[in-house]
Amino acid sequence: MRIERIVANTSPLICLIKSGLSELLPALFNEIVVPDKVHQEITAKGEINLLSMKYLKQVGNIVIPTTVAAWDLGKGESAVLAYALANPNFWAVIDDREARRCAVSLGCRYTGTIGVILLAKRRGIITSVKESLSKLQNAGLWLSEAFIKEVCRKANED
Repeated sequence: MRIERIVANTSPLICLIKSGLSELLPALFNEIVVPDKVHQEITAKGEINLLSMKYLKQVGNIVIPTTVAAWDLGKGESAVLAYALANPNFWAVIDDREARRCAVSLGCRYTGTIGVILLAKRRGIITSVKESLSKLQNAGLWLSEAFIKEVCRKANED
């Protein structure tokens, strides 16, 4: 199934923005939703202005079901998963391990920052996964060498 619509969490957005890879989002997806709680987390320090990213659609009033609240995740993760569960055409973009476990438990489709990079390679939007991973590292995302090798292998960049 082709991913066309996403609801993005804080850390993937920050990583993509700081690495200069945020333009992959509108190139890959038709609709990109950011819950109010995620928007607040990102803009709280004043370092990143999401308003300039016209392709992001901010949404509020997301009701967190008890099935998500029971996981005691962060406000952003909870809002992202609640939105994805209420809107099955949307994939959650989350990196947090516990949020991913929650997504699996509740049958919510998800990917993460690295999944976005791999998808961009599969769709021919980028030519080098390794180069994109390097940009993410330079922006502060810690990735082990073993993990980088595994991701590059999956992308046929041995």
